[in-house]
Amino acid sequence: MISNQEKQIFKTWSDREALAEAMIPLVGKLYREKNVVVSIYGRQLVNRTVVNIMKTHRFVRQVEETALYIEDTFAVLEILLTLDLQAARIDIGKLAIKFKKQTSGITLADFVKAEIKIAMEHSPPVVPSEPRDIVLYGFGRIGRLMARLLVEKASEFNGMRLRAIVVRKGGDDDLQKRASLLRRDSVHGSFQGTIRVDEEACAMIANGNFIKVIYSKGPDQIDYTEHGINNAIVVDNTGIWRDEAGLGLHLKSKGVANVILTAPGKGNIKNIVFGVNDHEMNNDPILSAASCTTNAIVPVLKAVNDEFGIQFGHMETVHSYTNDQNLIDNYHKHNRRGRSAPLNMVITDTGAAKAVAKAVPELKGKLTGNAIRVPTPNVSLAILNLVLDKQVTVQEINDFLRHCALHSIYQKQIDFSKSPELVSTDIVGSRFACVVDSVSTIAEANRVVLYTWYDNEFGYSIQVYRMLQKLAGVKYPFIPEVE
Repeated sequence: MISNQEKQIFKTWSDREALAEAMIPLVGKLYREKNVVVSIYGRQLVNRTVVNIMKTHRFVRQVEETALYIEDTFAVLEILLTLDLQAARIDIGKLAIKFKKQTSGITLADFVKAEIKIAMEHSPPVVPSEPRDIVLYGFGRIGRLMARLLVEKASEFNGMRLRAIVVRKGGDDDLQKRASLLRRDSVHGSFQGTIRVDEEACAMIANGNFIKVIYSKGPDQIDYTEHGINNAIVVDNTGIWRDEAGLGLHLKSKGVANVILTAPGKGNIKNIVFGVNDHEMNNDPILSAASCTTNAIVPVLKAVNDEFGIQFGHMETVHSYTNDQNLIDNYHKHNRRGRSAPLNMVITDTGAAKAVAKAVPELKGKLTGNAIRVPTPNVSLAILNLVLDKQVTVQEINDFLRHCALHSIYQKQIDFSKSPELVSTDIVGSRFACVVDSVSTIAEANRVVLYTWYDNEFGYSIQVYRMLQKLAGVKYPFIPEVE
């Protein structure tokens, strides 16, 4: 016989499941009608399932001293629907926890109104009247993930629209194969939506987004205006051209205004790690989004250096193999990368440590770095071995990084985990530049070893997307404000 306690446990679950289900149309209403994106501790709720919403609430218990229940966030959500809101990004989880901790005695409704008012007054939303045209030059791993992101986030309020992809034609069935690669992914799963091919128009229609497929042999051989594309931002994810001369070829094509390179740039090209030095973006015609590893380590290094000071250190990235390695032993211009990627751990070089100085000049000459490519298809781990100016304990450094992840200007870049069971596959699809593995932190006097995971494909693509938003002139207030 089922005990009363068991019945009550199941009833509590069922009641919360019903509330999570009731949240979905409310979240959608705010998004569709007012361009208000609702999240819980940085995890967006738009287009999420009931189970996703419940798991997101559960996650908060890992990082906060106070538990977060669906009843708490549902109450905040109901109040938001009664307000005359502008476009914003509102974290109802943080608002609910902040209300629990406040001691002023005001009602939840008054508290929410005050939080909304303060944020709106300080950060008015900026959305261009016409969305910027986005072109993906190349359609490999990053290109297809960028396409997924741009389609996922497409709306009349988005400020950007994916208009075209540019590739070299691979055969008569090229269009069908490109669509199939976008539709299915062995690492990131199936595309969330529908994709159909329009052979006559040479285009793909993904969730209602008409995406022209343009075949070209070079970046300077396209007239985008013939396709109705103007003032476009081209995302070059081929990695073939990395200096101003090469990437400048894009600017010779009619309809192009800006170029973003999804690899480290050479020469005087600014290497941007969004969230750290994106203030250096001034509508530059050519920008680099640096590398996935640079994006993963710079936010943590910048935060730690500002708080504790870094004398010197070494970065080792245990990196999943990439497409530039060989499946089986064969000739390769780089030492060791010619050996079979699925069968070997491969020591190789990385420019990520030196590239840190381009985003954080005060760390110039203080870091060394190397890489070990390992037989996994995605997710990497950066190990930061640092000597600080101050002595710290494990608790102190973890508390600081936890605060950075939850309440600092780096809350979109740094995630924080206290799970003792965390492994690489748990990071697939992470929307953060890195995830601090606090269980693995080592500290002895002024020596610290930090372990930061990162989805070197998807997490990096999110950072590139944030650069696109800024170039497109899209800026929203975030509520609650950063402390």
